[in-house]
Amino acid sequence: MKHIDSRLAQIGSRADPATGAVSYPIYQATAFRHPRLGQSTGFDYSRTKSPTRSVLEAAFAELESGDAAFACGSGMAALQTVFMLFSSGDHLLVSLDLYGGTFRLIEQVLGRFGLSASYVDTNDLGALEAHYRPGATKAVLIETPTNPLMMITDLARTAAWAKSNGLLTIVDNTLLTPYFQRPIELGADIVVHSATKYLAGHNDVLAGMIVTKGEELSQRVAFLHNSVGSALAPQESWLLMRGLKTLALRMERHQSNALRLTEWLSNHPLVDRVYYPALPTHPGHEIQKKQASGNTGIFSFKVKDAALVEPILRHIRLIAFAESLGGVESLMTYPAVQTHADIPKEIRDAVGVDDRLLRLSAGIEHPDDLIDDLAQAFDAAARELGY
Repeated sequence: MKHIDSRLAQIGSRADPATGAVSYPIYQATAFRHPRLGQSTGFDYSRTKSPTRSVLEAAFAELESGDAAFACGSGMAALQTVFMLFSSGDHLLVSLDLYGGTFRLIEQVLGRFGLSASYVDTNDLGALEAHYRPGATKAVLIETPTNPLMMITDLARTAAWAKSNGLLTIVDNTLLTPYFQRPIELGADIVVHSATKYLAGHNDVLAGMIVTKGEELSQRVAFLHNSVGSALAPQESWLLMRGLKTLALRMERHQSNALRLTEWLSNHPLVDRVYYPALPTHPGHEIQKKQASGNTGIFSFKVKDAALVEPILRHIRLIAFAESLGGVESLMTYPAVQTHADIPKEIRDAVGVDDRLLRLSAGIEHPDDLIDDLAQAFDAAARELGY
């Protein structure tokens, strides 16, 4: 199939020839009979391999142009599995504006085992060179766009630099999905996802994905995926396949809603700045256009006064005040005290994740209803504060 839309819609629909089921079954079994000594059906124990998860993984590897995929219990489980490639004394170069959970994992967990990281603008080759430690640095971990400030990295350029120094390039592709961006095609070695977000898409599945390029690297990650026990269960694997079938439709609506909302916010007197790569004024806009075919559905904005944050969050009605992103329902969160609370305040302030920043994940509701909800919340907050 030539188009990704068709491949998404057909996930699992031809994988059960015995029954012809167009929705692949959920194989709940954890153990599988051996035909005889020394023989296997290909399935022995579900932590290592299960039928439902295998169909999901094969389909997703193809979507990301990889050689193998590994479904995990969460996005953090996927990252932890990848980080197990490294050893005590190893060093990573990591995107400066980073999801707080990833920062917490690196600094508060993996740091105790001797893994260290430098946080840099991964689009700045000079900064990468300055923090590169010969013999110790093993990989570059990139978010593009970053969460929540939407910083963009030229993946082909940075991956080429990493390769020239013998480093792995790991890309978190959660915000764009393979529908809009495929980092392996641009030189990445590993792609990770919080599949909880856009891939599953309905705020009801906790999952993660890893995609690898190259036989040797794929075998190493397969060993870790099995040994660590980060595998996704059959029910969640089926739900994730079901969500992926509508990914193309949802991503188109997410990005169109986000663009409408950011254009409206850009002209609101109580908004100081909007962060969204689709806007021509956004830093990295041209890079984003070059390496991705579309834009994410989340964006951030700064209000004029931090005092506006609490009443805005209290007065939104259609948009939910909740963490997470990428679901069909629109969600707003306050990164400084929620998703990025584990990042020290001095680092948050330095990159711009301050007490005036709000992040909004545009769902698939009608854009006029979302704008109306924001308008009434802003108006109510302004009245309370005497604006």
